[in-house]
Amino acid sequence: MSFNVTVQPSGRAFTANPDEAVLAAAIRQGVGLPYGCKDGACGSCKCKKLEGSVVHGDHQAKALSAEEEANGFILTCCAIPQSDLVLESRQVTDESAFPIKKMPARVAALEKVSADVMKLRLQLPAAETFRYHAGQYVEFILRDGARRAYSMANAPHTQAEAPGVELHLRHMPGGKFTDHVFGAMKEKDILRIEGPFGSFYLREDSDKPIVLLASGTGFAPIKALIEHLQFKGSSRPVTLYWGGRRPGDLYLDAWVQAKVAEMPQLRYVPVVSNALPEDGWTGRTGFVHQAVLDDFADLSGHQVYACGAPIVVESARVAYSAERGLPAEEFYADAFTSEADKHAA
Repeated sequence: MSFNVTVQPSGRAFTANPDEAVLAAAIRQGVGLPYGCKDGACGSCKCKKLEGSVVHGDHQAKALSAEEEANGFILTCCAIPQSDLVLESRQVTDESAFPIKKMPARVAALEKVSADVMKLRLQLPAAETFRYHAGQYVEFILRDGARRAYSMANAPHTQAEAPGVELHLRHMPGGKFTDHVFGAMKEKDILRIEGPFGSFYLREDSDKPIVLLASGTGFAPIKALIEHLQFKGSSRPVTLYWGGRRPGDLYLDAWVQAKVAEMPQLRYVPVVSNALPEDGWTGRTGFVHQAVLDDFADLSGHQVYACGAPIVVESARVAYSAERGLPAEEFYADAFTSEADKHAA
């Protein structure tokens, strides 16, 4: 027996099979609900249940608290319908134009852009037309079936000359995949990927000023957004805040500076939280999400696109809404959740 799921206010509807999570059912039928880790850790897929009942699989309290669940909120990535459902989610899109594909990918280039960040370029099959929104991600399918997700750092139009994607991977010592990337991986290796996934991409039906917020390698999808804005000739004012612990964490700072010179509407604010004297850092310091609060007294007329560590994204989401009037539906986020984050107690 399947259950009907209706999403308001869009009116989009789909069905969920027995024991199938709401999000998995939506993805299968081309209905774009917001999500991030797909594993109950980040909270990006949280939405309000208006009617019906669900049971939740394993998830972390930071993603959905007991109080939120009591108030009718669910995590669609691990919520199993027990009846027909009516949900409230304003970030619903039709992604049927961009089918999810599994395909081989050849390692075209490996470039270490900082002590612990690798820029990986993947060549895709020439016969494949891989369509995606700037900001979305792909998943690597490892030999044991495990998966690792990374955002595309290049906008779709950059594939015109050669089908391929750019990814930014931070080395997580002891990590099954990143140990391999920083160790044995070499050019011409063949990997398997699946995508595109994710609801983090530019909403182009608005002319509101944009705040881009990135921490660490959360810059990857933000880079794709900047490329897309330039390609589209957008005149919307854009302010990028990119945070790292030390200046070296801003591993493509020169690239951003070059874009600022090319795009009059783009402003760049690099922020470092733990600079050492030998760094000679003279720029902004502290937490990157706080820099936005320091600079903007009112965000009620803006859109914010945030990507990075879950603590950064969630701190920004709460503060910008409560303290600066940002409408909840104008905060778009992709929290970078590592395997360690997912399985933390």
